Amino acid sequence: MPKAIWNDTVIAESADTVMVEGNHYFPPASVSQEFFVPTGTHTVCHWKGTASYFTLDVAGEQNQDAAWSYPEPKEAAENIRGYYAFWKGVTVTD
Repeated sequence: MPKAIWNDTVIAESADTVMVEGNHYFPPASVSQEFFVPTGTHTVCHWKGTASYFTLDVAGEQNQDAAWSYPEPKEAAENIRGYYAFWKGVTVTD
């Protein structure tokens, strides 16, 4: 089952991830929201829409903008609405 791990802590785990462009997108219910701090960072993908970013705050350490989500995706990416993906040192295992 895919897991997202940062700072020796599992921050997301689900058998129902969606793979998009090489990234596991985790359903909202599978992430530990207590580790997520919204930031003002946004990026735009031509086919997915606008992504919102989150800093991970685990055991007193922060990983700036290490998670993102598409809260209002374009129609082509509706299957990842509200799902979370990771980068910047977050290990995602299969």
